[in-house]
Amino acid sequence: MESATAHPDVQTICVVIAAKNAADTIATAVRSALQEALVSEVVVVDDGSSDDTAGAARSVDDGSGRLQIISLEKNQGPSAARNRAIAASSAPLIAILDADDFFFPGRFEPMLALGDWDMLADNIAFISDPAAALPPEKFESRARTISLIEFVEGNISERGKPRGETGFLKPIIRRSFLDAHRLRYDEGLRLGEDYDLYLRALAKGARYKVIEHCGYGAVVRADSLSSRHRTHDLKTLYEADEAILSDPLLPTQARAVITRHRDHIRERYEHRAFLDTKSNSGIVAAASYMFGRPQFLPYVAQAILLDKMEARRGGPVPVATPHAMRYLLAGVPAAADPAAVQK
Repeated sequence: MESATAHPDVQTICVVIAAKNAADTIATAVRSALQEALVSEVVVVDDGSSDDTAGAARSVDDGSGRLQIISLEKNQGPSAARNRAIAASSAPLIAILDADDFFFPGRFEPMLALGDWDMLADNIAFISDPAAALPPEKFESRARTISLIEFVEGNISERGKPRGETGFLKPIIRRSFLDAHRLRYDEGLRLGEDYDLYLRALAKGARYKVIEHCGYGAVVRADSLSSRHRTHDLKTLYEADEAILSDPLLPTQARAVITRHRDHIRERYEHRAFLDTKSNSGIVAAASYMFGRPQFLPYVAQAILLDKMEARRGGPVPVATPHAMRYLLAGVPAAADPAAVQK
């Protein structure tokens, strides 16, 4: 495979992998990143793991000098780990890869054939077993632009339904845009850190495109970090929305949709806070807590009722569980539309 370093006019990519206790999956992620010719750097930040995550990543080093492993003694969270990787790298383009996910071969070539973007995402295949993954279906690489409003709406979920599709996208980001606007991950966030960074970039005028070509494999796991977030994580996430809303120059439509997202997260926080208070201090204290926030009482009451109904059914109905491989974007198969052209 010819390296992009042989062509100095080709912009190369730094793949950032923040990992904690990922010894069972990190080798697959690193190997998939190193097989990409357009990748000039792979930076793994072992974020205070208690297993041998760093050793597992090092075991698949291809000897090209592109792999860098940074080990943090104490866990600092995904935002801090990613910022550390960005600071330790220099490639003009940055791609985030979760430690239990992987790239399909040839992910980046169709993406970098496009211009006029600051963030660029492609299709995602959701699978349960990466070892059994087949090559993804060929889709046209046609591009469309995602607005701030569409992006935020894609991050507002409903019980019993998959989160909006745009919330899962894994874009490449131009380092020059991040630097020009002094944007980095908010290290106070351990939930929604990607959402927050991309939203702040969109608020600064970032051009965000997505293509139908599929190059990212997302492994569906019941024990993912997002399924194990703390109550406090929800609080810091809605406060991040409030920080963006404090900008007096934010357009009216953007303000409205971000307010919806903030309220959605705040309601989830109040539900969790009520349950925590009940567990720690009893029902009287929980009721006192809730009646001090009457505007959230209807949501919390409904959420408790739905929890009880789910418990009677034996738990929540699985959502978006792949049978083999499910695509985030429906796309148009390449063979079905040979006349399609990129925008």
